[in-house]
Amino acid sequence: MRLRRSQCILSCASSHHKADEDESNWQRRKLDEEPAWSHNSPHVISQLAQCFSNAMVGPRAWIGGIFNRSGNRRFGSDKYLDYPLTPLQEERLRALQERLGVPFDETRLDHQEALQALWNAAFPNVKLKSLISEQWKDMGWQGANPSTDFRGCGFISLENLLFFATRYPACFHRLLFKRSGSRATWEYPFAVAGINVTFMLIQMLDLYSEKPKCLPGINFVKLLGEDDEAFDVLYCIAFAMMDAQWLAMCASYMEFKDVLQATRTQLERELSLEDIQRIEDLPAYNLI
Repeated sequence: MRLRRSQCILSCASSHHKADEDESNWQRRKLDEEPAWSHNSPHVISQLAQCFSNAMVGPRAWIGGIFNRSGNRRFGSDKYLDYPLTPLQEERLRALQERLGVPFDETRLDHQEALQALWNAAFPNVKLKSLISEQWKDMGWQGANPSTDFRGCGFISLENLLFFATRYPACFHRLLFKRSGSRATWEYPFAVAGINVTFMLIQMLDLYSEKPKCLPGINFVKLLGEDDEAFDVLYCIAFAMMDAQWLAMCASYMEFKDVLQATRTQLERELSLEDIQRIEDLPAYNLI
């Protein structure tokens, strides 16, 4: 049956996921023991960031070594394995794949400048004391040196965050400062969540294959042929959708993985729609 755009975002929000009993009991004990900790505390943000990074991105190694190449079967089929690419689609897909292979290097001047630019875009009225500073925890990094977190997904994860901050600053700051909706006491750390969104998209679109072998990935390549910034815009959409799912599911930090999976499922559905010709045609585009 043809998928319709009327199957709009957040259709899976009604299935509220719960942590198992041990995790729930642990969470209640922590909240009882430390009631003075707020969700904006840099200490809490840093602790949760470490939890998310370890759980989602995995060990601090280049992502190619731990990439799950079998995660696209649900929306994939052998009938999609042999399809032609236009020269422009192939060129842009190769350029994107080259970006995936660039690790973050804190000794490179252009990488340092990108990191500084991210801070300036996030906190334009606050001077960053140093590229290694406890101030980074306010954005949701694990520690004082965000470069250690970028090792989980490479330079492209920084490029994605910087693109989001500069192209859609209102949406970026709304998510960064958790300005919308009824929020959990313990919120997801913004920056590490952003890295996980990058990781999720790479996996969902099967971008480490020579050509994507899943329907969402194939349709994405078509969008890439229309707009060479399609991946970066899709990242912004995915981040905003993840936050909307978080609110709809009334989630807390123990359920971040479930929220990310719900986001992926919804994006796969939207990228499988038959009437999507441009990235702006995705129903979730209006979130940004």
